[in-house]
Amino acid sequence: MTFVQTLARNTLEGGLHMLRFTGVSQEKLRKTEGALVPIVPMSAEHLPQILQHLKDLSEHDRYLRFGYTATDDHINRYVQGLNFERDEIYGIFNTDLEIIAMAHLALMKKEGRESSSEFGVSVSAHARGRGYGARLFDRAVIHARNEKVYQMYIHALSENAPMIRIARKGGARIERDGSETEAYLSLPKRDLDSRITEFVADQYAKTNYSIKEDAKRFWNFLAKVQEIRQGVRDTRHQAAE
Repeated sequence: MTFVQTLARNTLEGGLHMLRFTGVSQEKLRKTEGALVPIVPMSAEHLPQILQHLKDLSEHDRYLRFGYTATDDHINRYVQGLNFERDEIYGIFNTDLEIIAMAHLALMKKEGRESSSEFGVSVSAHARGRGYGARLFDRAVIHARNEKVYQMYIHALSENAPMIRIARKGGARIERDGSETEAYLSLPKRDLDSRITEFVADQYAKTNYSIKEDAKRFWNFLAKVQEIRQGVRDTRHQAAE
């Protein structure tokens, strides 16, 4: 096990220990442990990575994500319009701090009316089959509940089988209308478990991201040192000729 993996594992175990201390049931504890994929709540500082992730999607994947074949200009406008103060945008990162999966939970809160939310997700082609879409969905549900938002809405193309499968597995009511499908999910009210689960997930993700940042800086520094050393060797070799 690498140093990075050891630190991440220790962070996870610390969070789970806190859950046990609060008296969370064993069944919910097992569910929480399985759901702890490092999912980072993103901010404006992640905009370049978000833009790159979406532009790296194939034409068909853009079609499934946005409901139309989004051009680079469409994606630029979408990213520029992200509201990090109102909505939650989550990302799963690889060791190079590139986004391999992301979700956008748009919160719609109106005074005097029941609040609702809309969920959208995208996963890089090489990262599929790992359950990241479902993990992001579960993470969004927890946040919506804790924000006292008890209705989630998903609009997807009928051919987007993975998204529809995630919604159905989550207990959503599915309504098909030709080429489009809408899913409606009623969420339970927030409780101690949901608030602790979100807290632990956030701390684990932030620590994991920080470790990846430190590791990337270290390897970049090492590469620079190697480059300088190689330059010195080349200079000496040329001087000796």
